[in-house]
Amino acid sequence: MFLSQKEKTKIGFSLQNDTSTLGSYGEELVINWLEKNNFKIEARNYRKKFAEIDIIATKKDLVVFVEVKSRKDPYPGIGLSEVVNYSKQKKIIMAAKDYISRSKFVDKVYRFDIALVERVNSKFEVKYIENAFTESY
Repeated sequence: MFLSQKEKTKIGFSLQNDTSTLGSYGEELVINWLEKNNFKIEARNYRKKFAEIDIIATKKDLVVFVEVKSRKDPYPGIGLSEVVNYSKQKKIIMAAKDYISRSKFVDKVYRFDIALVERVNSKFEVKYIENAFTESY
């Protein structure tokens, strides 16, 4: 998905130096992407004192916990472990377990995805990585 500066301005986003606006904008792009791919958004910014899950979405028997990372500049040569390090992954997994314990979900498949939102040639692009990490034992 790509939006030009004109399109961003049209929908009221100014991304000059405001990282919270950039983060919210990135989450909106990812939600749009998920909905276009037949996901239902269950929760956004699910917070626990130790972590936050940006987006929780479902599709049939699948529940995805999505970490969104937005940047004005691309992520060249940066591995996923650097974008969402092991400590952050563990915190997201703990928050997901809390969400699952409080939810109506039964007999579901759970997945942890990362969505990278970055500017490429003055447009923003979503790079969606399914199964980006799992719980290690």
